[in-house]
Amino acid sequence: MTRDINKVVLAYSGGLDTSIILKWLQTTYDCEVVTFTADLGQGEELEPARKKAEMLGIKEIYIDDLREEFVRDFVFPMFRMNAVYEGVYLLGTSIARPLIAKRLVEIAHETGADAVAHGATGKGNDQVRFELNAYALDPDIKIIAPWREWEFKSRTDLIDFAEKNQIMVPKDKIGEAPFSVDANLLHSSSEGKVLEDPNVEAPDYVFQRTVAPEDAPDKATIIEIGFEKGDAVSVNGEAMSPATLLTALNAYGHDNGIGRLDLVENRFVGMKSRGIYETPGGTILLAAHRAMESLTLDREAMHLKDQLMPRYAELIYYGFWFSPERDMLQALADKSQEKVEGTVRLKLYKGNVIVIGRDSEQSLYSEELVTFEDDRGAYDQRDAEGFIRLNALRLRTLAMRDRLKG
Repeated sequence: MTRDINKVVLAYSGGLDTSIILKWLQTTYDCEVVTFTADLGQGEELEPARKKAEMLGIKEIYIDDLREEFVRDFVFPMFRMNAVYEGVYLLGTSIARPLIAKRLVEIAHETGADAVAHGATGKGNDQVRFELNAYALDPDIKIIAPWREWEFKSRTDLIDFAEKNQIMVPKDKIGEAPFSVDANLLHSSSEGKVLEDPNVEAPDYVFQRTVAPEDAPDKATIIEIGFEKGDAVSVNGEAMSPATLLTALNAYGHDNGIGRLDLVENRFVGMKSRGIYETPGGTILLAAHRAMESLTLDREAMHLKDQLMPRYAELIYYGFWFSPERDMLQALADKSQEKVEGTVRLKLYKGNVIVIGRDSEQSLYSEELVTFEDDRGAYDQRDAEGFIRLNALRLRTLAMRDRLKG
């Protein structure tokens, strides 16, 4: 049974699936549809989306360039925490969803819409991310998830609906796609169909953002990244905006075969899935940021961040960007970055990111303390004896008890 919906804002890519969703909303709910297409750096021409929406009778069409906001307000804060999910995934899809949800809700308010809609399936994480973030921003918003509501059972059903409603179906869309793709400025992800068997190597044609490491140049590429307050601000001495900088790092990563990941992950909805991820610039950025922190961040601050990072990464993966606990962890991360500034030099070679130098006026590294030469009073090695004996006290006490009881 459908709800009383007068106007809905649809997250619209212009592709076949969201075009079908657009028409389905019109016919099922007899409502006005507003389309919203986000430019997050996915590398596709977006004007065709406008034309397709116009052909379907849409009057209010939003196509927003969100690349700078995406990197500045979402990607960079996440990288201040060095966030990776399950040890390896750099959260490229996950971090885009709160921004899309935010803009959907904003457009709903601007246009007087009483609902938002998305094209995420009922088996994936994205439905959770879109909806949790939307509810966090507007607890009264109505959400339509067509894949959970409609009666279509197969790709053939969708194609039949499209043809009956005069939605153009490209020849390459008639059959099942070999895999699905999500892309933005941070990464591309591919999953499904030819990738569903985790024991079968992904075909070469799956990879879109990187050359194969074995095909990368035989000569290493040297680059330098500058940081201020934990954020990258320059490449090779040239100041850049957040999106421009990540674009430049993506190019370096692409050419050197950097950032490929074949992952079986644990979805929030309870199943395991296999995905192929490419995060060329992000992989470089993470290595550089950790190198900068190694020079400028206090040991206990760094270790505390590392302990909290998995929880922070889970919050993003699960869809809790706009949650109080994520805000609290973000405040901690941002505070830790106040002195994380300087430059990191990296060697890029056949899929590898190798740190070869780092320099900072905020450095905590002291050659006087670590040298094997004459200490000159900077560190008295005799002090280590008392330090060791105090730390050994509880271990010695345990050993003595066990010896007596044994």
